[in-house]
Amino acid sequence: MRGIDWSDILQIPETSGDPLAKGAGPYDLLVVGGGINGAGIARDAVGRGLSVLLVEQDDLAAHTSSASTKLIHGGLRYLEYYEFGLVRKALQEREVLLRLAPHIMWPLRFVMPHMPDLRPAWLIRAGLFLYDHLARRERLPGSRGIDMRRHPAGAPLRGDIRRGFVYSDGWVQDARLVVLNAQDAAERGGTVLTRTRLVGAERGEAFWTAQLQASEGGPVREVRARAIVNAAGPWVGHLLGDVLRQSAAYKVRMVKGSHIVTRKLFDHDHAYIFQNRDKRIIFAIPFESEFTLIGTTDIEYEGDPAQVRISDDEIHYLCACASEYFTRPVTPEDVVWTYAGVRPLLEEEVANPSAVTRDYKLELDAPGTRAPLLSVFGGKITTYRRLAEEALSLLREPLGITKTDWTMAAPLPGGDMPGADAARYLDALRKQYPWLPETLARRYTRTYGTRTAVLLADARALGDLGACLFGDLYEAELRYQVRHEWARAAEDVLWRRTKLGLHAGAEGAARVQAWLDAHRRTDSVHAPATRSTPA
Repeated sequence: MRGIDWSDILQIPETSGDPLAKGAGPYDLLVVGGGINGAGIARDAVGRGLSVLLVEQDDLAAHTSSASTKLIHGGLRYLEYYEFGLVRKALQEREVLLRLAPHIMWPLRFVMPHMPDLRPAWLIRAGLFLYDHLARRERLPGSRGIDMRRHPAGAPLRGDIRRGFVYSDGWVQDARLVVLNAQDAAERGGTVLTRTRLVGAERGEAFWTAQLQASEGGPVREVRARAIVNAAGPWVGHLLGDVLRQSAAYKVRMVKGSHIVTRKLFDHDHAYIFQNRDKRIIFAIPFESEFTLIGTTDIEYEGDPAQVRISDDEIHYLCACASEYFTRPVTPEDVVWTYAGVRPLLEEEVANPSAVTRDYKLELDAPGTRAPLLSVFGGKITTYRRLAEEALSLLREPLGITKTDWTMAAPLPGGDMPGADAARYLDALRKQYPWLPETLARRYTRTYGTRTAVLLADARALGDLGACLFGDLYEAELRYQVRHEWARAAEDVLWRRTKLGLHAGAEGAARVQAWLDAHRRTDSVHAPATRSTPA
């Protein structure tokens, strides 16, 4: 990695004053919803030359998109429901995403212990064969059988588990994936407003006139847009019926997925996929070096998606499922953190929530020459980029879009590493910043990728990063997140843009919030990030 030549860096001035000032004229597209689908659509649209405004009522990835199992995967279990098209599409995207964001995504090997009374070995082998061959693999090794008595993954498991299978999928820092899509959209000229709610909209002949209001209150602002994308996730129906006053051809089914995090349960780098007697599966995944992530549940949910919480029954269920396999039982006392989210799945007439499709539908309402409305129903994080392409394809004629698909070959911010090789970049980072502690260099690489150079700027020693709030969180990182990633609250920093909340404690979280309150500027959260020079 060569040194940073700051004359090569595109410095986009931070927006001052009114964040909508540059949008004096009407926008081509108003995207409502700052989850993965909304951020992905906004990025794709800006890259095609559209003027785009993205609004999110809370923080980016505040709900469903930060509450996933954090996998980039085809969905092995979906094969049992004959979702071959969805699995193939997701497997194709798995390869694309691993290439475009190697700093926040990486390959992961999964071990499935064989339980003869649950699924026969021939059925598992057949499923894994399909999984290996439904789409071309370039970065990931195929599946194989293993002897659990000899493989490292067998050590923490019950002694009577003698056989298993291993296959490949991918891991992702889900909330960061959302932030990076929004960041790229902003860098390319889009406007991103967090904590901003769409409170009303009227459809005209050529434009929507939309009313926006800060979620904390304040005056209502009006903007015009040629089209609206409703990517509100669990709120897609509410937005359609109560805000936009439109009907919908599809509905979503709310399914709660909950996870627990324990101290590290095993020392190797493989994840587990455990079969359960209720025909569901759960994962046990290495998490943040010192922890294990276990999930997920599938439970019908009818409450407010913003208030979803894991129940005691779910905690006991996940502990009991894991304890069926591990030699040392997992108990609720082992749990150090939990999270839950509502997955807005496409409504189907099936009783089992686990069997509801993870595919998506896009509904375009474009009556004649009137301003179009595109709504997104369902979906999963792995296929967000394809979903965005399909959304822009539907809007091509109504908006006169001429530029073609482009995101398949465009790295996300920080992912422009030689050979998409994060380990190689880390080695170069160590050489350029020899004073940077090993654990911090590794964390920066896996969080910011090549944007680490922007975060570190001209620092020459650890003291140049400012005060340490706790652990290895320094002021420079907070400043970067506020200026370039829309961070405004301690939760944004500690649980979405990083997982440092696992180490912060109440005192550390209070320090972060106090720093943010002291240093927040009303214009900084709307600023696009700077572009860094590739390593």
